[in-house]
Amino acid sequence: MQGQGLCLRVATLLTGLLECLGFAGVLFGWASLVYVFKAEHYFDELCEPDAGAMGNFTAQPDCKAQDERFSLIFTLGSFMNNFMTFPAGYIFDRFKTTVARLIAIFLYTSATLTIAFISADSAFLLFLAMPMLTVGGILFLITNLQVGNLFGKHRSTIITLYNGAFDSSSAVFLIIKLLYEQGISLKASFIFLSVFSAWHVGRTFLLMPRGHIPYPVPSNYSYGLCSGNDAREEEKKTAESEKLELQSKESLPAKEDPSSPSEALGPGKQQEPRSFWSYALSQRFAWHLVWLSVIQLWHYLFIGTLNSLLTSLAKGDRALVSAYTNAFAITQFFGVLCAPWNGLLMDRLKQKYQKEAKSTGSSAMTVALRSAVPSLALTSLLCLGFALCASVPILPLQYVTFILQVISRSFLYGGNAAFLTLAFPAEHFGKLFGLVMALSAIVSLLQFPIFTFIKGPLQNDPLYVNVMLVLATVLTFVHPFMVYWECRRERKSPATA
Repeated sequence: MQGQGLCLRVATLLTGLLECLGFAGVLFGWASLVYVFKAEHYFDELCEPDAGAMGNFTAQPDCKAQDERFSLIFTLGSFMNNFMTFPAGYIFDRFKTTVARLIAIFLYTSATLTIAFISADSAFLLFLAMPMLTVGGILFLITNLQVGNLFGKHRSTIITLYNGAFDSSSAVFLIIKLLYEQGISLKASFIFLSVFSAWHVGRTFLLMPRGHIPYPVPSNYSYGLCSGNDAREEEKKTAESEKLELQSKESLPAKEDPSSPSEALGPGKQQEPRSFWSYALSQRFAWHLVWLSVIQLWHYLFIGTLNSLLTSLAKGDRALVSAYTNAFAITQFFGVLCAPWNGLLMDRLKQKYQKEAKSTGSSAMTVALRSAVPSLALTSLLCLGFALCASVPILPLQYVTFILQVISRSFLYGGNAAFLTLAFPAEHFGKLFGLVMALSAIVSLLQFPIFTFIKGPLQNDPLYVNVMLVLATVLTFVHPFMVYWECRRERKSPATA
């Protein structure tokens, strides 16, 4: 990595970080945007006078139906954010970076322009705009995750950093809320976001490859500004790199290939089939899906219902709700600072276990999996703490909930992407990443019936639901335990062979 090539890679890294930070995951600042939508009287017609407070003119109207409408929009948007990751991953794998990014730019710009020009009378268009916004954002993230391949042993750290930036982008809606309170209209803010499509296009053609960034990166690899080759030449180089990588895996023992999550299982053992479905139907993938789905459901339910929760705990005090909404959004911004610690932990542990593997004969896959166990367990523990705090109906305690939520969430998505790169072959990453997100999206649909159940039969008392979800969170500890047990079994097998 020399001269102009180093500058280009650093520029790609930093602009990718800004792109994820400013655009990729803005949906998750939903609580701030709902505050603005309510101020603009979106779905106000769904509010009804409190029938139990006749003659009391200061009583708050019953806006349960309005809250349910906003919850449904968020449920749909968050569902599409995950579910469409599978076809988005396929598009990225099949049609490469440039096509995927142009689709992302079209969807994102269409969504921001739609939100800019709707009003309370056409608020139903949010059902179209928010899914488009989220699908565009997830395509930005997927195309940027490959940037980690440019930086070798720091790959996991950069992947988790980008996922942390994805989480922190939710602070964009806080900025829009604060600007709105200072007199800047919602229309002006979203038109400003739309203008950035020109920046996305420029980055696509100048700082990103047309195809994929290979891993490991060949010494003569060039792309973007430094590439004087056409797309076919770049793809030829990538194909040659993949061929060399495959040959090295076939000719070397597993312990000599510590940089790759290959499926070599140790001396004297045959490799497992490298088909996509052999990994998608594995026990390892199934438990990872459970781990991701349960923790993600907690986060989505909390974010989607936060405005309603704060309104209830603050007893309708709008100023108090605004203050807590701002506090939540500010903590979200720090996700970009929390996430890299997870990747750094995994990278450091991987380097440590690689040294041990030279003496024990452990496979590269075992080394990679061992480095992921503490990350998986720590994420589950953080979510359990967040869930317990969120279940206690004390308003000041929600500050602690906000902190644990942002740390847990930044660890969750960064750890998810990093685990998939470590535990499965690189050629299936896009599809496996998309599949796990798509399947977890189906589980995330439970957030709306749960919210309706709390508002209806439970009469706004979420105690029983929270207890069940906390028990489900305890179940997520099975995943790191199973990975640890698998690693322990594989470590013993070379000695007994």
